[in-house]
Amino acid sequence: MGNLIKVLGKDLENCPHFFLDFENAQPTEAETAVWNQVNAVLEEAHGILAELQSYNGAGQEIREAIQNPCDLQLQEKAWNAVCPLVAKLKRFYEFSLRLENALRSLLEALTSPPYAPMQHLEREQALAKQFAEILHFTLSFDELKMTNPAIQNDFSYYRRTISRNRLNNLQLDAENEVNNEMANRMSLFYAEATPMLKTLSNATTKFVSENKTLPIEDTTDCLSTMACVCRVMLETPEYRCRFSNTDTMLFCMRVMVGVIILYDHVHPVGAFAKTSKIDMKGCIKVLKEQPSNSVEGLLNALRYTTRHLNDDSTSKQIRAMLQ
Repeated sequence: MGNLIKVLGKDLENCPHFFLDFENAQPTEAETAVWNQVNAVLEEAHGILAELQSYNGAGQEIREAIQNPCDLQLQEKAWNAVCPLVAKLKRFYEFSLRLENALRSLLEALTSPPYAPMQHLEREQALAKQFAEILHFTLSFDELKMTNPAIQNDFSYYRRTISRNRLNNLQLDAENEVNNEMANRMSLFYAEATPMLKTLSNATTKFVSENKTLPIEDTTDCLSTMACVCRVMLETPEYRCRFSNTDTMLFCMRVMVGVIILYDHVHPVGAFAKTSKIDMKGCIKVLKEQPSNSVEGLLNALRYTTRHLNDDSTSKQIRAMLQ
């Protein structure tokens, strides 16, 4: 299904309508180099999500150690429970750096001259699919992180213990794995409500600022086109029935929200202004038509991780829709 299918619809000039085959797109020869590079990162994504989903924390051991500060056995038990968890958190953080590099490669490929972003999406559907998969992973990761306070609690306990032992001139083996500099970087990462999304937003903003010769519109048009693609597929029954996998609906919703947030961070006036190329009312409406348990996290991402929702340029109607 190499060709995108244009859909006749309202505001065609302002919001191109496409169908993108997220399920079956395969890389062409021209896409292979970038696709292979990004695929090596994406192959790890499922394992990262599975590890995060099964992350139970060391809450009980930590509580017992804090309540019995003189019991060295309980201190050691808590420390032994926390160290492998912190090693996991380090892997998650290091994966975010690899994901950032993968996103940069995709942005370069999907915005490079001589083609316009729309032409890139038409010619390079497999790369567009990978871009979508990165966004899907990002929102999935952040939803899991936001609902798991054990992550912050475990890491805080680890840092307090390291600091206390440093004051007592004790060196712990775990410091070789996560030294003070790494712990500081990880602390900033996990302090974010949505750390993966923050990483991608910063990476996209940096990409735009470093590529002075590339018009910012090339990047924002790529994002707004992707948002439109997802909205059209979600609201058009003829397209929804072409999904062979029931999870593709949620995939499209996550991708749509992800590109909206990136657009809002990169575009000078954001996604919510009247001049935005994203139909925010249409996108929010599509989300609200789904069961609330499957989209509440996505609506919260729009409420709390965008930059321009509370600007004066945002209409009262859009704000009311996100109440």
